[in-house]
Amino acid sequence: MNWHEQVVLVTGGTGSFGRKFVEIMLREYQLEKLIVFSRDELKQHDMRAAGFDHPSLRYFIGDVRDRQRLERAFAGVTVVVHAAALKQVPACEYNPFEAIQTNIIGGRNVIDAALNQGVRHILALSTDKAVNPINLYGATKLCAEKMFVQANAYSGKQNTRFSCARYGNVVGSRGSVVPIFLEQRATGKITITDSRMTRFWLTLEQGVRFVLRCIEQMHGGEIFVPKIPSMKLSDMAGAIAPGCEVETIGIRPGEKLHEVLISEDEARHTLELPDMFVIQPAHAWWRKEHWQQARPLAEGFRYASDSNPHWLSSRQLNELIEAGSGHDEKLGQPEPVRV
Repeated sequence: MNWHEQVVLVTGGTGSFGRKFVEIMLREYQLEKLIVFSRDELKQHDMRAAGFDHPSLRYFIGDVRDRQRLERAFAGVTVVVHAAALKQVPACEYNPFEAIQTNIIGGRNVIDAALNQGVRHILALSTDKAVNPINLYGATKLCAEKMFVQANAYSGKQNTRFSCARYGNVVGSRGSVVPIFLEQRATGKITITDSRMTRFWLTLEQGVRFVLRCIEQMHGGEIFVPKIPSMKLSDMAGAIAPGCEVETIGIRPGEKLHEVLISEDEARHTLELPDMFVIQPAHAWWRKEHWQQARPLAEGFRYASDSNPHWLSSRQLNELIEAGSGHDEKLGQPEPVRV
């Protein structure tokens, strides 16, 4: 892909992912145009005031719930990264209709607007919580994944292609446990839900770079999953706040003990590459000759945070936290450690 010729739009562009995405694109890619689409004028003003101001950058106020506004924004756009969503699990549980309107109906609006405007590449962000979901946020993301994969059947002969990127928890993002631990450290007491709990982890920088690689390689219909490390919540607390008292408060409603990025059922039509997995669509329109360089997974494979062969050490976690506030170049293979 020749990025110099692309007009790129990111929905939810003032969020954690959106800001890091814009930062990297402005710093390293010379796009024809980069559009930040979001509904909060104050956050757009704050971004511009923080230095996100460039001749190629445009700010577009709008809501993914408004299809007409999306169609206006998508005019002339060649690449869309769909990052807008309601992500807070408790907020989605308490406001289910709002979560559905944004995460599902909003996703449909993005699909319709992209098809109508002839956008070439659309990549939607998903989450490990979409696999065997037990909360509404995960359920809405599962629905969104299904919609974006099947949207390829609606594009017909036009070159509009849809794919998804599914990954785990982001170090330092809003809602992440890391900022909570850093804040609690000053009190001398850390609260964790369960000492056995494990999670997948990556930085915002790693997430953005993974998304860019997916856009460059997508045929349309894939769900891309990066190979990322896991860590126990108790080990994370000890690494961030050594010597602090640890109180176990119990798993909250809607939380899992361990997260899964690829289920056993999905593994049957998933391919493996050195740095990621590619979940292929189970539809007649999918061309089997795609991804011939990848290899199938073993029977019964399951990619879960508790059985992940790669684990973060305390040193690596602190490096990730430091990188999360600066620049981290690429996903690497973490060294295995015992937890």
